[in-house]
Amino acid sequence: MDENAVAETLPMAYRLLGSREEAEEAARDASGRPDPTAAVARACLARLRSRETHREHPWDPWDPWAAGQDRREGTGEDPLDALTPPERLAYVLHDEFSVPYEEIAPVLDRTPAATRQLAGRARYRLRETEEMPTPDLHRQRAVVEAFLTAARNGDAAALHDLLDPEVVLRSDATAVREGLPPAHGPGAVSETLANRVSTARKALVDGAAGLACPPEGDPETVFTFTVLEDHITAVDALADKPHLTRLNLQL
Repeated sequence: MDENAVAETLPMAYRLLGSREEAEEAARDASGRPDPTAAVARACLARLRSRETHREHPWDPWDPWAAGQDRREGTGEDPLDALTPPERLAYVLHDEFSVPYEEIAPVLDRTPAATRQLAGRARYRLRETEEMPTPDLHRQRAVVEAFLTAARNGDAAALHDLLDPEVVLRSDATAVREGLPPAHGPGAVSETLANRVSTARKALVDGAAGLACPPEGDPETVFTFTVLEDHITAVDALADKPHLTRLNLQL
């Protein structure tokens, strides 16, 4: 084992994972590979994906970053935990370790432009100075409407094709209790959402395309979508009353 290679990639692995033990394992996994940076990034990404589907605490779409990083450091919590695995990877590698987007893109199986958008979204969530690029509402609506149509038609193949390979479903505590557990990957996410969203109605959620259930009356569950390059990269299922009251909904 090349101890120098392990030592070189260890800081990156530790920043990505926030756990020294896991970081050392990832750095050892990458040791001896032709491209240690890409290798350790892939090893860390696999661990981050596993965490996303085995989350111990209910997800809160506001809490992870609302208090700000300085306050959270005193609690031992990591603001990066608010990000999806691809967002975290793109942000840490580019912004903190100066890895070019062109080198990060193959690790995420995305284009450099899409990787740049992931890092921009991560900055936005972490409340840094760079603003998130304005989304294309027309394209976003088209993708969400296609997803709704596929769900209503029971078209599993179409649902799968609309989802990014790294798509993640995040659900708040009430949504989990109502049968919407967190999921990762097109198969698990489409299986979890298909029946539930088939009866949903279209909505604008904080100005972005989304869905709301039930089809009539006051919304009890709202789904928001992150769309990148005509594919859904994340779905947020919100059913906690305090969460719903924070949203600007147009049904």
